[in-house]
Amino acid sequence: MLVLAFDTATAAITVALYEWSPGEGVRRRGSADNVDRRRHTELLTPSIAEVMAEAGAAPADLSAIAVGVGPGPYTGLRVGLVTARAMGESLRVPVHGVCTLDIIAWESGRTAPFAVATDARRKEVYWARYDSARARTNGPAVGPPADVPADIPVLGEGATLYPDALARGHEPEPLLPSAGALAELVVSRLSGAAGPELLPPEPLYLRRPDAREPGPRKKVTPR
Repeated sequence: MLVLAFDTATAAITVALYEWSPGEGVRRRGSADNVDRRRHTELLTPSIAEVMAEAGAAPADLSAIAVGVGPGPYTGLRVGLVTARAMGESLRVPVHGVCTLDIIAWESGRTAPFAVATDARRKEVYWARYDSARARTNGPAVGPPADVPADIPVLGEGATLYPDALARGHEPEPLLPSAGALAELVVSRLSGAAGPELLPPEPLYLRRPDAREPGPRKKVTPR
């Protein structure tokens, strides 16, 4: 089983191809990672092509696609989801969504409570609380850094952006999601193991996009 995974909900444009064989576990076939807050559209498709070429695989070889569904800024998040849905429809393979905060949590491998916080702009963070890397207990939510529970370590980029509120004497890594962790999480769930739920490939928006359609023009009354 070949799973192509990618996430564009943060500054990371991360892509990975993983192979799963029952009884043999999961192995990485290729990966590409970039960090750029403004070039998701430009970087995602070439990164997918690079990863497929590295693995010597063709799109027709794919068994499933995994994509991060946010929360995240509207433009970057949309790039990944539109690409995943288009590929899934074209190749007739299932597309599985995963909360981007869950991807960061999964990669941490932690067994004690913690929180994950990522950049939501407007001096806010997207955050969620976890009992372990496999179990989210609260969130996702969006709000000021002070909303994040104060009694646990905080992972993710939010801890570095707002150190006064979220740096608590612990390493905040991983800071950004990894497509490798996303692929491993999806394979684990598809093979029947416990973990975060798989979601439809729809955006997990916690607030309205900044861009809005203009309203009706105001009438001008002649004087």
